[in-house]
Parts: sequence; structure tokens; C-alpha cells
Amino acid sequence: MSDVHDDLPPFDLDAHGPSRWIVLSPHLDDGVLSCGNLLQALAERGWPATVATFFTECSAPLTLSARAFLRQCGATSAPRLFAERRAEDTDAVAACGARALHAGLPDALFRRHPRVPALVPELAHVYPTWKFHLSRGVVSRRDPAVPAVDRLLAELLAEPSGLPTVLVAPLGIGGHVDHVLVGEAAVRAGRRTGQRVVRYADVPYVLEAGVPAGATRFAVPAGKAGVIGRYRNQVGALFPRGVPEGLPDLLVQPLTRRG
Repeated sequence: MSDVHDDLPPFDLDAHGPSRWIVLSPHLDDGVLSCGNLLQALAERGWPATVATFFTECSAPLTLSARAFLRQCGATSAPRLFAERRAEDTDAVAACGARALHAGLPDALFRRHPRVPALVPELAHVYPTWKFHLSRGVVSRRDPAVPAVDRLLAELLAEPSGLPTVLVAPLGIGGHVDHVLVGEAAVRAGRRTGQRVVRYADVPYVLEAGVPAGATRFAVPAGKAGVIGRYRNQVGALFPRGVPEGLPDLLVQPLTRRG
């Protein structure tokens, strides 16, 4: 991937000046997968960075799609898997020199409608199947996570800081509803507050999708491949041939700026 993107213009981090960076991660790996180089560079500059991961929990009963996901991960217990993934994410984010926050919302695979009986899991879930719901890139108007993410994002932005803030949010490449939802929430927050919003190309989906419009390339000498390897529950399925060395972050410059 690095060879394919060598001709892309570089992302100019220093043009932003000292800032507080908040990387919005739908799941317990997305922030480091897509922005691990950026996080390491921020740590080197001494600029504060937070990886805020929204969908960090599971719940019963399980749909057929959720059961298939567990099998793919080689797991027999969803709560145990998510506990392991939270620990892995905390470790990987710390290795990048950033702060990890886990919001505690249920992953879309496990997200249920409020007040709907769960006798048949597929009827109680907001996104009952992977193929026809989760991967289509369409956020349900009845998804309770939408207002929850908006509220949590507002709380993050309200944290005191003497520095300007930059939000870093997924483009939603690949169509996973959680990625689309978080990206849309960031755009709303940027328009509401005037905060800068940088978008990132979602790894690993972008490996198959091609370069997004306006993408810039960001890499660091050490690279993020070693840190990605800390996600032991995911890395084999995500990169069956191993994590590519020199894997860059692909970033799209801010949609909004202050001043």
C-alpha cells in the first residue's frame, strides 16, 4: 500500500500548530489502524491526543451475524472477547503516546431497539444482519446510538483545554454503519462549533477501495505496523498476510477551520 500512495501529497501536521487532537474511533482498533502514525507524531511533538472509541460493548441475545463474528474471531464468549479487545486497545493507544477513552456503547452487531422484546434477536436489533443492514452504510433513523454519540462528542469538546481542537473522524469507507455514524457526528459537531475536522480513510477497508478524493499521506519512520500487532484478537483476520510495513495514514484536510 505504501508504494501505491507514495505520490500522494504529504499531510502537513505542523501547519495546524500546537493543538489538542481527538481521534474518533468507532471500534476497538479503528483509531490506531487508521491514524497510528499521526498519533505517534503527536506524541513526539508533545501535543495532547485522545482516541475516543464509541462502540466498546456487546449484549445478548446474539443474532446469527453476531455469532458469525465470534466464530471469525475464534471466540466463544462475546463479553470475554470485548474485555480482551478493550485491554488490547488501551495498550495499543498507550504505545502511540495517546489517551484511550471507551464510551461504553454497544457495537452495531449487538445494538437493540429500546423497549422491543428480544424473543427473536433479529427482530429486536437495529441492524440484524451484516449483509443487508450493517454493511450498507445507511444509519437507521431509529438508532439510539446517534443521539448518544452526539452527546458524548459534545462532552469531549467541552473538556477544558488551552489549545485549539482538531477532530479526526472516519470517512466511512467500506460502509460499516458505525463508521458512517461517527463520521456524520463529527461533521455535525464541526459545523456547530467551528472545530477543525480531519477525515481519515478507514483501514483495512481502504486497502480494497482505492484512494479517497483529497487524500494526503502521513507516515513516520517507525510506522504503525508494530502497534497494530498488539490487537491480537483482530490482526490475523484483518491482515492474513501480515500488516504491511510502511502502512501510511490517509488523511483528508479539515472541512472547517476557526477564524
